[in-house]
Amino acid sequence: MATLRETTTCRSAPLCGRERRELQRQDLASARTSHLRFTRCSFTGADLRHATLDGCSFTLCDFSGADLRGASLRGACLAGCDLRAADLRDTDLTDATLGSVNTGMPPLGLTDVTGARFEGASLRNVQAAGITGRPSGGGGNDW
Repeated sequence: MATLRETTTCRSAPLCGRERRELQRQDLASARTSHLRFTRCSFTGADLRHATLDGCSFTLCDFSGADLRGASLRGACLAGCDLRAADLRDTDLTDATLGSVNTGMPPLGLTDVTGARFEGASLRNVQAAGITGRPSGGGGNDW
């Protein structure tokens, strides 16, 4: 099972960069870390259920198909991330920011929420600008 360690960016971190595939489809359920920076990491299909990622910064990361049910992302920043078909049901996104990265060529660098599931998620004080796509389901949480 992979673990999350203190890193500055994924490009130089032991878990990402050349070993980037290590996080794809990994069991990271209940992982606990906070205030770390992840850049260009792939969490595609990873199991992050009930993970605590409060205050972490994710830039250009791929969470497509990831299971984040019940995770805590309080105060996290997701910029230019791929959340397509990610499962964020019952996730705590209080004070989180979902936004874009200035790649110089709009509309590139937007966070994509196409098909993501947010039913039951806590979206208090979420800043959502620079996103594209439409979440799936009708959980009552409007952007």
